[in-house]
Amino acid sequence: MKKQLTYFILFLFSFNFYVAKAQESEKKASEINSKILFLDQNQLAIKMSFSVKNLKKKTNDSTYVPSKMMYQLQDSSWHTIDINLRVRGNYRLKNCYFPPLKIKINKEVSKNTMFEGNKSLKIIMPCLIQKDCNDNVIKELIAYKLYEVISPHHFKTRLLDFSFEEIKKNKSKMHQLKAVFIENNSAVASRIGGKIHKPFIHPRRQDAISSIRHAFFQFMIGNTDFSQAYMHNVKVFYIDKKMIPIPYDFDMSGLINSSYAVVSQINNQKLNAHSVTQRIYRGFSRDYKQLDQVRQEFMAHKNEMLTILDNHTHYFSNPKEFTKAKDYIISFFDIIEDDKSYKRAIVDKARKM
Repeated sequence: MKKQLTYFILFLFSFNFYVAKAQESEKKASEINSKILFLDQNQLAIKMSFSVKNLKKKTNDSTYVPSKMMYQLQDSSWHTIDINLRVRGNYRLKNCYFPPLKIKINKEVSKNTMFEGNKSLKIIMPCLIQKDCNDNVIKELIAYKLYEVISPHHFKTRLLDFSFEEIKKNKSKMHQLKAVFIENNSAVASRIGGKIHKPFIHPRRQDAISSIRHAFFQFMIGNTDFSQAYMHNVKVFYIDKKMIPIPYDFDMSGLINSSYAVVSQINNQKLNAHSVTQRIYRGFSRDYKQLDQVRQEFMAHKNEMLTILDNHTHYFSNPKEFTKAKDYIISFFDIIEDDKSYKRAIVDKARKM
């Protein structure tokens, strides 16, 4: 009897061991697959068809509607995948013609496709139907790519060539748009080996260097529409016993300078800026050596960042929009490369509270 019990215990141990190993292998495979979509940085062509009006009316943060998405492979063939679709966002959802989107893809549906491992994805779309709408999307994509250069912790993105059929009551309307896939929060957490931190946490309790990088970056792109403490357009991840901020949504920044962008308000008071292109440093006071370390990092990556801009030139409809974007980033380096300008614009402006 004792012998049988011993064998049974050994069997259970072995069974649980192999189950755990299988689950671990499945998780690793899922993490590897989730990177495939973003490993290829070529523009991905997709097609979708839905009613903007109905989508805004029928969906919210928790309600999706079934839909379909077509996507083009490298051999030029088109495949169709079932998705669930909803609107997302706050300001853009209320004020834009095209709402930001979120899609969910069933695990079984995404298996053996480029979407495997991505349970959900965010989509940035243009805001309004106007001349520079697609160029604004390219500039926002560039902002994400610039942050990738300076921080190992970031959201991955991929540019989309989006053929969108808008279903209307009388007739449909075709839109040829630029859009961007953004990695989901949980996918980021899995990739970087961290957890999403939701409660309020003051930036001074967050990792100092990561926090300064984030503040420099927001200053570089001229963005004030964020709160690192209250998680407005920033997600904080707990990684290796450190709190790391990762920014997103840059459409109110001076880099993009969209027609609908407004200077941010803090506690119902407008910041002291005449336009969104006027930079305001919103980082907190830190040890000078830490500030200078990040300053040196940015200067060391100047050429790489400018190359990223140059690599996106051909996506712009209006060459002047590219030139303005590049000049805006160069003007940031003009500030931090000059000791007096750097002290006046960043060191002296660091927030005390």
